[in-house]
Amino acid sequence: VLYLEGGVLNRETWWGIADDTAATHGELHRLAEAAGLEGGPRYLDADAQTAGRPIARWRRFSGVAEFMHIGDRDRAVHVTRTSLIDEGHTLTEASRTLADAFGLDRRLLPMSDDPVATLVHTPEGPMHFQEFWVAREGDPAVEDVEFRGSEDATATDAVLGALREPVVIGPSNPVTSLGPMLAVEGIEDALRETPVVAVSPFVEDQVFSGPAAKLMAGVGYEPSTAGVAAAYPFADAFVLDETDGTELDRPVVRTDTEMASPADSARVARAVEEALEVVS
Repeated sequence: VLYLEGGVLNRETWWGIADDTAATHGELHRLAEAAGLEGGPRYLDADAQTAGRPIARWRRFSGVAEFMHIGDRDRAVHVTRTSLIDEGHTLTEASRTLADAFGLDRRLLPMSDDPVATLVHTPEGPMHFQEFWVAREGDPAVEDVEFRGSEDATATDAVLGALREPVVIGPSNPVTSLGPMLAVEGIEDALRETPVVAVSPFVEDQVFSGPAAKLMAGVGYEPSTAGVAAAYPFADAFVLDETDGTELDRPVVRTDTEMASPADSARVARAVEEALEVVS
């Protein structure tokens, strides 16, 4: 959201900064190869997993031969965010500072100032979601998904205040995008008390992109629009694709929900507005 609203998002990958250089990433790999070091993901030793900064809830990755491609400008954002937290700022405060730097004209709120890690449990053992999706390209079978630290995390007052207004849930992954938020005490209760419209990331049982189908099946939901509705019992209405014939027990507005351009996004936004009028 920071990069999208700041006008610098890489729209081919939908993460990172467009036209970013990768000199640091390339040099990390060159050094590892020259030194005969095994590539990533490389985890720190168990004693070092939660030592030092209280900003991680599970394994921290070593920077040796990093497995994630992080551009130089993108890395500068991460270094600044972590350094602000090291200086004593909350994640909410650090996010506000970065939003100002990118010229955002809206509030950007993390769900909590406490760390929560998304772990995918597989037959090979638990792995961080970034390892599952980036390093392993979503290949391992999914047995469950855990949001470690969520039991100790609290939603910020800013988030709970924002949730008093009508909420729109985009066509995101119900498990790894919404799941961490719903696992934090108070957020789902707040959603039950305000009008909520959700856009399905599926057309019936076909997902637009990403690992949502595999992850939903892994946690016991049908990988489909019907499964999304089951995962969102607090949603008052849904926006579905015009070719999606799924019958739901809540109001539905249909349109072409594929978004590949600003005009597409505007069309879906109009459908969301129509759905909000029905439930507000």
